Amino acid sequence: MAVTDKHLEKLRNIGISAHIDSGKTTLTERILYYTGRIHKIEEVRGKSGVGAKMDSMELERERGITIQSAATYCQWRTSDKSDYNINIIDTPGHVDFTIEVERALGVLDGAILVLCAVGGVQSQSLTVDRQMRRYNVPRLAFVNKMDRMGADVFGVAQQLQDKLRHKPCVMQVPIGTGADFDGVIDLVELQALYFDGDNGEIIRREKIPAALEELVEEHRANLIEVLADFDDELAELYLGGEVIPSELIHTVVRRATLSLDITPVFCGTAYRNKGVQPLVDAACKYLPNPSEGVNHAFDETGHEEVEVELEADSSKPLCAMAFKLEDGKYGQLTYTRIYQGHLAVGDWIWNSRTGRKVKLGRLVKMHSDELHEIKTAGAGEIVAIFGIECASGDTFHGQKVAYSKASIYVPEPVISYAIWAEKKKDMGNFSKALNRFSREDPTFRVRKDEESGQTLISGMGELHLDVYVERMKREYNCTVGKGEPQVAYREAISQEIEFDCIHKKQTGGSGQYARICGFFRPYADGDFSFIDKIVGGSIPREYIPSCETGFKNIMAKGSLIGFPIVGIEVEINDGNSHAVDSSDLAFQTCARKAFRENYARMKPTILEPIMKVSAETPVEYQGTVLATLNRRRGQIVGTEVKQGVSNIEAEVPLSCMFGYSTDLRSATQGKAEFTMEFSRYAPAPKSVIEELIEEYSKKNKR
Repeated sequence: MAVTDKHLEKLRNIGISAHIDSGKTTLTERILYYTGRIHKIEEVRGKSGVGAKMDSMELERERGITIQSAATYCQWRTSDKSDYNINIIDTPGHVDFTIEVERALGVLDGAILVLCAVGGVQSQSLTVDRQMRRYNVPRLAFVNKMDRMGADVFGVAQQLQDKLRHKPCVMQVPIGTGADFDGVIDLVELQALYFDGDNGEIIRREKIPAALEELVEEHRANLIEVLADFDDELAELYLGGEVIPSELIHTVVRRATLSLDITPVFCGTAYRNKGVQPLVDAACKYLPNPSEGVNHAFDETGHEEVEVELEADSSKPLCAMAFKLEDGKYGQLTYTRIYQGHLAVGDWIWNSRTGRKVKLGRLVKMHSDELHEIKTAGAGEIVAIFGIECASGDTFHGQKVAYSKASIYVPEPVISYAIWAEKKKDMGNFSKALNRFSREDPTFRVRKDEESGQTLISGMGELHLDVYVERMKREYNCTVGKGEPQVAYREAISQEIEFDCIHKKQTGGSGQYARICGFFRPYADGDFSFIDKIVGGSIPREYIPSCETGFKNIMAKGSLIGFPIVGIEVEINDGNSHAVDSSDLAFQTCARKAFRENYARMKPTILEPIMKVSAETPVEYQGTVLATLNRRRGQIVGTEVKQGVSNIEAEVPLSCMFGYSTDLRSATQGKAEFTMEFSRYAPAPKSVIEELIEEYSKKNKR
């Protein structure tokens, strides 16, 4: 049943995000069990072979990782007997599937950041936190795996402050740690919570154990001290030594969480069924409802685009966004967040990008891979619709007002493979699969190499592309061959030069004439900058955009190794035109000619993608792992040893990271693991540049 506007304050749209293997999917599984959405707990790597509910893809269950974000919904009755509706999106932890996290956070109102009680703030935690900041998403932190040896919720809270610049508020004190972890103490209500029953479903509330009273007093004082900065009434009661009502504490925590001033920290172990219910209570208490988020769109109804603030009101004109596409057995499924207005079966809706209108045939709520039919959905809801041809990021609106939302940030791919169908009969399915996957995933790109005629797929990493190749085999029965991975290099210039270029062509009738003068110089703040310093009309104003277009077009492919050219500022300050022979085409051609003829003078170089690599290894293998990274041109950024585990941070060129997982496993007897994500582009060494240029030259001669 759809949620109406009067219930908005009891609706929560939350995402669960974390570093890989922090326990996100396990936590979601427990939430679904305690809310009654599932009646049996399955593990991510369970022996039953069923797998967690939210890992519905066969590949996810085999590998024990989340590949696609999955949506579900549930009802929750809090400890104070309030009923809430919760939409949950469980996101992948592996950086190769970062777009799944990106688009989930782009449409959610709040999030739970899951952290390992031993590992603390890890490399992907930083990426997820950066994504949450990009969309101003308030969050709670859940320190999971408190049953592991070396678990330390206070140490993790300190890392939140030191590494992520949060202001953590520890809301619970653990009762024991490691194998002795028995429950948590609520620092607001001053109660000890124990989790009884076969699956921790019975919460037993007791007095605080005498041995922990002093520790509780200390951390309760720390909590109140932090909160006193955000509320005068609470500060006065604290300074006066008076009793502070728990309701006031909840109010201040909520206000400071919504303003992103604090991050409330909770702890538990999802796998051992302890600490989950208080976390869900906190998500309902402290995270925002849809009407409390600030969402903007562009109103394109008139001649000019006007930015407007959307209201979570079902009676207002429709504005909804497609944030994820999925091809299922019933056709394309479009996951949609309704920001304003409502959707109902039979409605006509418009796609702001294409201008097409379509009749809404089916509307469903998602429970992982299950579809639950509904007739209508209001503002603030997350639903899925059928039969709509669209792309990820498209905005839907009604007839009266043409709204368009800013699209979700999409990172650039860093790796490519050449792939082909090994059997001629599979070509149809091969094309269908590529078309579907590129439509579903904006970071998965497909293009045809003009020189070789090969099909190239690009993505965020080896795992990302390998998963899609495997899915082609399983879902489309298509045997796929693949070539060596190709790195997404870039070309750049290293020297400023002045240029003066004339383009003149006379072939009878009207000819072509253009002259452009100015400077090319390195540009550190982006890919391209165009500066117009033309005075006195030496180049007519209508041809200035033609100059810019010409320069941009020629930069799409450099002459060193055929990759895009980045980091260039073009300044034009003089030129000339002809009353008859000058045209848009003439100035575009002149700009391309100016760049092409002067490129060698700019001393072009090659940039290679540098990856941020984080390796975790038992301390006895630290030297071995450092050696494997050094051999791959790695620069060690730092090492940290904690509880017998060494965490090594390094920056390594992507071209040197292929096959590293196999090398690392064999060098450490399978005891080390690593993650990596794109960091930046940096100039490649001279030997690498010479090798790449020679390879490109040979390829062009063939």
